[in-house]
Formats: sequence, C-alpha cells, structure tokens
Amino acid sequence: RVGLVVHVDNRGVQPSVVLARAARMAAHAIGSAAEQDLVPAGAHVALPGLVTGGTVRQAPNLGWRRVAVEGLFARALLALRPAHRPLPVSSDNEANAAALAELWFGAGTEGVRSFLHLTGEIGIGGALVLRGELLRGAHGFAGEIGHMVVDPDGPLCRCGAHGCLEQYAGQAALLEAAGIDAATGVRGVAELGRRARRGEPAALAAIERAGRHLGVVVSGAVNLFDPEAVVLGGVYRELMDWLAPAVDRELARRVVSGLWQEDGKRLRASSPLGDAARGAAGAIVREVLADPAAYAGRDGG
Repeated sequence: RVGLVVHVDNRGVQPSVVLARAARMAAHAIGSAAEQDLVPAGAHVALPGLVTGGTVRQAPNLGWRRVAVEGLFARALLALRPAHRPLPVSSDNEANAAALAELWFGAGTEGVRSFLHLTGEIGIGGALVLRGELLRGAHGFAGEIGHMVVDPDGPLCRCGAHGCLEQYAGQAALLEAAGIDAATGVRGVAELGRRARRGEPAALAAIERAGRHLGVVVSGAVNLFDPEAVVLGGVYRELMDWLAPAVDRELARRVVSGLWQEDGKRLRASSPLGDAARGAAGAIVREVLADPAAYAGRDGG
C-alpha cells in the first residue's frame, strides 16, 4: 500500500496550481508503487464540488467554476512522467468517493446497504447509498446537503445563498463558535477535540450547536429516503463522542416513522477505511475488474 497525506488550504488558489500539487503527490505515490513492482491502472480525482464529465461545474469553497479538472490533472501528471504512457484520469465528488469507500470497505461489509454519508470538512459533503448503489440524481449532483438551508435569513454562504448548513455546522463555524481561529484548519479541529475532552464549555457548546443543526437537516433526509444508517465522516468522526448525542436527539424527535431511537446505532462514525482517497482508488480497481481485457489491451498486454 502506498499513501501520502498533505494538509493544505486550497481556497482561493488557482485550479492549475492545486491540480499540479495533486499531480506531484500522485507521481510520488506512483514512484513508490513502482519500487514494489506495482503498475498504475489509472488516476481518480475526488473534489469538493459539483463534478460531471471531467469538469467541476461549481466548487463554492474553492471558488472554482467550470474547471476541466481531468485534463488539467492529466497534463500536470504527464509533465512529471514524460517517458511514461499517459494514465487515464477520472473524477468525482469527494463525498461520493467517501461513501463508496464506506460501502466497499466499511459499513457495507457489515450489511448496511442503504445509508446517508456526510463528510464534514471546510464544507459539508453528502452522498446517499441505496441498496448498494450510489444515488447520483438526474445530473450527477445529488447529495449537496451542506447547502440545504437552515435559515433563509442566515449568513451568506460561498454558494451565494443564505443560511446554508455549512454556515452552522461546517469546520469554520465549529471553530469560530469555540473561539478557535478558523484558519488553523485540521490543527484547529484537533484543538477543539482537546478542549472538548477537558470539558471546556465553549468547545462543548460549539459542538452541541453544530449537532443540533445537523440533526434538524439530516432528519429531513431520513424522512425522505429512509436509510438504514447515517454515517458521519471527516472532522465529525473525530468529534463523534460529543457531536452524536445532539444529532441523535434531533433525529429521534423529528423522524416521523418513530423508528429512530437515541443510541440505537443508526447514527455511526465512518469507518477508518471510509475515506475519499480509498474510494477513488477502489473506483479504479473495480473498473479494471469489470473489464480486465480492456485494461490489458490499454496497457499493452
């Protein structure tokens, strides 16, 4: 196995710069894999935004619109590996990739085949898996739960609307409510967790507030789609001990079937294996397994 994780804030950075950075990471991973006599089958880019046909139609938190990510990434990777055959590149929304990883390597392996998956990061991504299949919607944009409106008169969101869930339960909202600089990112989330463990009132109140808003919005999705479980990933996974009770309470109050019970195990943290990078890799592997002859021909046998 080969992996490389770099925490960096890409907001406001030109797409070509971000994708060149990602290509350098991919080239490093490919080089490490080659030392183990592994041959790459393809590259899959997971992105926080509306992704279709190799293009990011809109990624509000990055400030991207109509960016041809697959082409930019493929060219950047080829420039780093000019002597090698170009790799096929595909792309998807990062929440979709994380949900597929949860299906293939996490909750799905325990028999959970219908679930709502939320990834809490700078934004809030969502994906819905029904009976073992990812629900993409008519245009491939299903799951944008972070932009469901909590309060139409609430703060302006990067998407252009007011009062989106991200403004109440996203990473920046969590940190600011706890009195932590939102620019500290993952370090700030780790600090929030430390403060919560110490029982600091501001930290606990910030997480409780985010949990209530999450519960209100997620209850609507549960009423609409009736999943077996709701899976919380990203920063939510790290804060689950303090976040889950507030989310669970709202779900128990608002799910109309009456089948949602607090501590009933339908609300669960994502698996350690349920991350977007693993889902992206899994998508390539499954593509090869679905048609190995096509891969063998593409790779020259």
